[in-house]
Amino acid sequence: MNNNAVIAIVEDDENIRYLVEAYLHKEDFRTVGLGSAEEALELWKSSPPNMWVLDIMLPGMDGYELCRRIRDEAEVPIIMISAKDNEVDKILGFELGSDDYLVKPFSPRELVARIKRQLERWDRLGHTRGQVTDRSADEMKIELGKLQLMPEERRVFWDKAEVELTSKEFQMLKVFAEHPNRAFTREKLLAYVWGDDYFGSDRAVDHLIKRMRKKIDGLPLESVWGHGYRMREGQVQE
Repeated sequence: MNNNAVIAIVEDDENIRYLVEAYLHKEDFRTVGLGSAEEALELWKSSPPNMWVLDIMLPGMDGYELCRRIRDEAEVPIIMISAKDNEVDKILGFELGSDDYLVKPFSPRELVARIKRQLERWDRLGHTRGQVTDRSADEMKIELGKLQLMPEERRVFWDKAEVELTSKEFQMLKVFAEHPNRAFTREKLLAYVWGDDYFGSDRAVDHLIKRMRKKIDGLPLESVWGHGYRMREGQVQE
């Protein structure tokens, strides 16, 4: 786990924000405190942090919309905090891409522990690049008709055009490409992409699939009623 990670705290209550930052500083984390989603988006454009802690109830744009915008562009750890303590709000947060959800009032120590847990989990998921390999370029490719994946470079091509995917989108597409015609349950996809210790809603899979279909028009990812998803090999051909 990288204690030099920069953590953005988006919370309009200054007392809560300062308290959380103080606890994180004790653990040698660097922080950026922000009072609105609009300020957070400016930070995202100029100097994106390694992790986000988002309050849901913010002036102007709320934390849900901010979470959706961040997640549509990249995969970084996101923890949502809120005074709302009902299942619907938690599920919505997970569906939009948050990795954890903490209800106010909360212990700052608990939040710090959850932040550490998410960063450690992120490291375990293998978000590393540039590993040395003695395999040839051809051996590092996965080709399936119009679809081509280059895992070592984390690049995707559809009909010879490169497609920009987030890390989780790439991981999920790789699972399907390596196992054409196989039907996966949502639970199995969660384990492959998010890790065995993920405890959010399995609707996160649906949200990720929706994003992938939007980015790759014609990708034959089909729903398997009452089960999950699969990619049809015959429908990927030229």
